[in-house]
Amino acid sequence: MKIRNTLLAGAAIAALALPGMAQAGDLAGTVSDATDTIALRSAQVRIVEIDRVTATERDGSFLFADVPAGDYTLEISYVGAETVRRAITVPATGTVRAEIAMTGFGDDEILVVGQVANLSSALSRKKEADGVSDVLTRDAIGQFPDQNVAESLRRLPGINVLNDQGEGRFVSVRGLSPDLVSSSLNGVRLPSPEADIRAVALDVVSSDIIESIEVKKSLTPDMDADTIGASVEIETTSAFDRKTRLLTAKVEGSYNDYADEISPKGSLDFATRIGENFGISGGVSYYRRTFETDNIEADGWEEDDGVIYAEDLEYRDYDVERERISATLGLDLRAGDRTELYARGVYSQFDDQESRRRLIFDLGDAIVTGAGRTVGYSDTDPDPDEDAAITVERDVKDRFESQKIRSLVFGGESDWGDWFANYSASWAKSSERENGSLDPIAFEREYEEEGFGVALDFADPRIPLYSVTDPTGDFTDPGAYALNDIEFVALSDAQDEEWAAKFDLGRRFAADNGEFTVQVGFKGRWRDKTYDANVEFYENDAMTLNDALGEGQTYRLTGIGPVAGFTEGSDFFRANFGDFELQEIDSAFDSAVEDFAVAEDIMAGYLLGRWESADLRVVYGLRYEHTDNTLVGNNVLLVEEDGTLPDGSIAADDTVLVSPVSIDKNYDHWLPSLNLRYEPQTDLVLRAGFYRSIVRPSPFQQAPHFAVEEADDGERSGEFGNPALLPTEAWNFDAAAEYYMSATGALHASVFYKSLDNFIVDVNTDVAGSFRGIAFDEATIARNGDEADIFGIELGFSQAFTGTLDGVVVQANYTFTDADGTVTTLASEGPRSIPLPATAKHTANFSVGYDKGPIDIRLSGTYRDKYLDELSDTSDLDRYVDDHFQLDLSAKYRMTDSVQLFYEWVNINNAKYFAYNRFGGGRNLYQYEEYNWTMKGGVRVTF
Repeated sequence: MKIRNTLLAGAAIAALALPGMAQAGDLAGTVSDATDTIALRSAQVRIVEIDRVTATERDGSFLFADVPAGDYTLEISYVGAETVRRAITVPATGTVRAEIAMTGFGDDEILVVGQVANLSSALSRKKEADGVSDVLTRDAIGQFPDQNVAESLRRLPGINVLNDQGEGRFVSVRGLSPDLVSSSLNGVRLPSPEADIRAVALDVVSSDIIESIEVKKSLTPDMDADTIGASVEIETTSAFDRKTRLLTAKVEGSYNDYADEISPKGSLDFATRIGENFGISGGVSYYRRTFETDNIEADGWEEDDGVIYAEDLEYRDYDVERERISATLGLDLRAGDRTELYARGVYSQFDDQESRRRLIFDLGDAIVTGAGRTVGYSDTDPDPDEDAAITVERDVKDRFESQKIRSLVFGGESDWGDWFANYSASWAKSSERENGSLDPIAFEREYEEEGFGVALDFADPRIPLYSVTDPTGDFTDPGAYALNDIEFVALSDAQDEEWAAKFDLGRRFAADNGEFTVQVGFKGRWRDKTYDANVEFYENDAMTLNDALGEGQTYRLTGIGPVAGFTEGSDFFRANFGDFELQEIDSAFDSAVEDFAVAEDIMAGYLLGRWESADLRVVYGLRYEHTDNTLVGNNVLLVEEDGTLPDGSIAADDTVLVSPVSIDKNYDHWLPSLNLRYEPQTDLVLRAGFYRSIVRPSPFQQAPHFAVEEADDGERSGEFGNPALLPTEAWNFDAAAEYYMSATGALHASVFYKSLDNFIVDVNTDVAGSFRGIAFDEATIARNGDEADIFGIELGFSQAFTGTLDGVVVQANYTFTDADGTVTTLASEGPRSIPLPATAKHTANFSVGYDKGPIDIRLSGTYRDKYLDELSDTSDLDRYVDDHFQLDLSAKYRMTDSVQLFYEWVNINNAKYFAYNRFGGGRNLYQYEEYNWTMKGGVRVTF
């Protein structure tokens, strides 16, 4: 009844647009820590007598408009600090200010450095949030827990981080694919550097330039609605976050046990005010990481007379150097008492130099036998009328790829008491560029009826070890491996650019026991994403592996020599370019088949109502989003020699036909939401949220790129983008209870449910048909699935102890997710039920730390259950990633007030990566990787 009356009263006030109360003034102020070092964000400020409440902004400021003249008591609370009460007199007109300094419990000042400071700040922001959220913050000297944003997010409940080469990269929230999670930087939506996905690889952004990360798991009407998992909101530093200047420098070295090389890292971070009303902040970070990965991959799993075997086996030796450069610059200006303006720019560059040497066994035409855990393959068929073969390939990839993310935002906030406005204009661009890579240079030796054999020992199913029988002696002779071809990436260029502008306007109405706010807003987003590839294939009958030899293997799992050197094959290709013959047909087909351009314009508006009193907050409203797309791609047809061309004639040679395609489409969505926050007592917060959200298809999925290969017998196989794809839509429900302990600590529990429609999945169609008038016999097409349901529970505990355990900090969380959907992956088999990809049923994190005096040490563990990674035609060949448990240790020692030493030991237990299928009832290898541990150490100096 109370909520119903509140909503009716709020609507009535909004409709009448009552003027401000007579004989009323404004009450404003700031909240900071007792050392006057930092502004305290999300401190709760309450006027006790009239039950009005607000939370401080990131600069520690607060404002109550239209407060009736009189004497009042201000009550200010912040997690980890003593509650402050201050008598204040509000005049009949004008503004009275209150400057509040908060201290910790007992005689201790509130901490601004270390684990307790991070925890206090994160819990305060979580407590005061409108909806369900989790927060990571750094402390007053810029310390953040991990090396990149994705790694840091791994510590939060409901988060599953997908690794690449042992480093966290993509973020899945509550069991949903990274494509269903959005990311923003200083309020600017981040476009994706990669061509075929919406998800942003967050390892591009260094944690050294980040002030905080907030994962918002429920949406309000003023937020972009293009997420279903969560909105990951990253903020860089503002000079107004602090009361004193910040200047820190960090120098670090890291050592990977496999690479046996020290990698340098350094950063500089600053924030200062120039006078009272202008501030400048920024930072720069550099990190070069050298590491190695030992990998085994298998595919083509079959069964014959009870023998389960793979037709393809690869031993992969990776040597990688990654360089990350990040920089940020921010300007803040107070343009009078009522307006703050800002400008923020971010630049991140992620360069990846990857060398990969492979030994590949192509066993699809071999004779297969099996005994126990050993599978034998032979190139000799006992039937003299039949042929068998084994092909051994040795190749090398020499690839350099550069990803960049750039963003600029100009905006401001104006608060005139009753009325307020927020406004901004932004630009963001992401890119991924590769030009001049050789990926790969492939050499092969085919054995046919020569007595050659391979035996695979699956005693450890993750690491099958091979042995060969080779009467010819060619297996280890580099001169016996002739060049198959070279794939030269002349250009692979993905560009994703977005301009945006928004304006929000609100009006506050003071009431006897709270405050009601009406807010409207408008936003435009104009996005263009393109991909352009130029791939060239070359052959040279005279080149052998001998011409590419160099440094030997760095692989540890088994011998894979002889291997090509890292760059010797590339050097030979460039030095003897005139001896290579361009394969025009293959080059033309691969260069045209994935090119696309997608324009996506979104116009949005919303109406929001907000009621807030000391114990109840209700945020509700309706958002409207209209989407216009222009989709451009190529219809690419490859007709083999003697095949039939579209005009009915017979192709004299292999022929590639390319026709540009352009399609326009548009659609609308109405997106309601309701968020309730009830605080029956000061240490207990209850929440409920209900909202609708969408995620649009990725540009690559919906671009009209149609690729068909027609054999000389007329059989046509194709891969199609689908311009008719609908956005994935979801109805979402959240409920949470949060208990905040007397000191710095909290318990929280939440449940969530999501109902998804139009879930997108690639369907392999083995039934002849046509797609947009293009005939095929078999094809892969992105389709909207039927539906999916997600239910989950999140539990969390955090506590900074006092008394006998003073200095001990414990954090732990656990998430259970049950996510099922119905999809069709093979048309002839019909729909089947699946766990949603990237969904880990169980995830858990814990950390135990000690933070007292000069010592700060923390042991952290993260666990993730197995999850479905990729769908195959049938369920027994679906790709699963095995569970993962990793231990990390960090330690810091403050030598003086300005100098701190630090040490990190990452992946102490050498956690591995293992992907498998369940064909034949076992766990059969798809991919296995190991990286071993990394140690880091360095010094941080605060000036």
